[in-house]
Amino acid sequence: MKLIGLLFLFAVCAGAQMNEAGMYLMDMASGTSRNPASWEMPMLMTRAGSWNLMFMGTAFVVETQQSGPRGGDKLYSANAFMASAGHSLWGGSLMLQSMLSLEPATITNRSYPLLFQTGETAYGRPLVDAQHPHNFLMALGAQYAHSLGGGTVLQFYYAPVGDPALGPVAYPHRASAAELPQAPISHHWQDSTHIADNVATVAMQHAWLRLEASGFYGTEPGENRWHIDWGPMNSYSGRLSVAPSKDWMFQVSAGRLSRPERQEPGQEPGDVTRVTSSLHYSRPMEGGSSWSTSLIWGRNHNTFTQHNLNSYLAETVYPLSRRDFLTGRWELVDKDELSVTGIFRIGAYTAGYTRDIGSLKYLETGIGANLTAYTLPDALKPYYGSRPWGVNFYLRLRLRKENL
Repeated sequence: MKLIGLLFLFAVCAGAQMNEAGMYLMDMASGTSRNPASWEMPMLMTRAGSWNLMFMGTAFVVETQQSGPRGGDKLYSANAFMASAGHSLWGGSLMLQSMLSLEPATITNRSYPLLFQTGETAYGRPLVDAQHPHNFLMALGAQYAHSLGGGTVLQFYYAPVGDPALGPVAYPHRASAAELPQAPISHHWQDSTHIADNVATVAMQHAWLRLEASGFYGTEPGENRWHIDWGPMNSYSGRLSVAPSKDWMFQVSAGRLSRPERQEPGQEPGDVTRVTSSLHYSRPMEGGSSWSTSLIWGRNHNTFTQHNLNSYLAETVYPLSRRDFLTGRWELVDKDELSVTGIFRIGAYTAGYTRDIGSLKYLETGIGANLTAYTLPDALKPYYGSRPWGVNFYLRLRLRKENL
């Protein structure tokens, strides 16, 4: 926290123009993760003196209905609000970032229903068939980038709460998931580290190639979503990204997470080795929207159980017109924390539609729905039914791209 304040004081005396390093930092989605450069992030932009300010925000009000003995119904809101400030400094650029969520208040009883979802805890017990809310403080950090010439940029990032260099862009910030309010059931195989504590990252980009290394506190947030779960920098990761054009982004990453899951007393959570790779595509369309698609693979190896669990995800949002969007998500995930002992491969197949119903000066509003059908082994059917399904109806509110 003192480091961020010190950098802020240095920056107020620096120059005002957006330089090459500043444009580089503008592409960050969360922490140091990036969508394809051609995707236009919806944001409000303005200036305050010599600072460039950016504001982003999305909120879904969702009614969920799910079938079967383990299904549930709930009205809740998933939301996130981000602000960042950029300034020239020492020939490079400094960016201060913060992200907040009201989910600790808008998702009651510490979770919302999501069949076959696992990961983290509520009321001292591991969550099964439910998704946890995000922390009130999702991110707070600072990063500095400096151009070394010849298309090479050096970057430093530190965040008391932030996103280490591990996995694809997390689903709340991913272009291909922009019209899907619910988390993927592969979240804890692919992008669950997007809220981590005590994160430090060093990155080097040359032309279309970028290499990053991070250290961070590996245990996932606790049930008190209103504070920071501080801990030692006991986990590490690395990520290699390739962007051959503005429309494409590929990453491969690996990390060692020290006891990421909080378990009941007496249980051994074990460390996790996570490996991911992903391919992201985004093509601008008429009317300012984009067709965005992601293909993601993630694998967890638990050092205590010795289980190797894989996940596969394909996800897309396609604009039929300026105001109509089709969405899809396909997943296969190996789960070992469900109602029956064993490892089971679960399939989740989601299709949805969103219709923009109006745009205010700074706000886009839309309504939509999506339906998810699941496939599961016979051993789980007594617990979930033969053909479980879930449906979400939602109102979407989002800040639109606009200069204030």
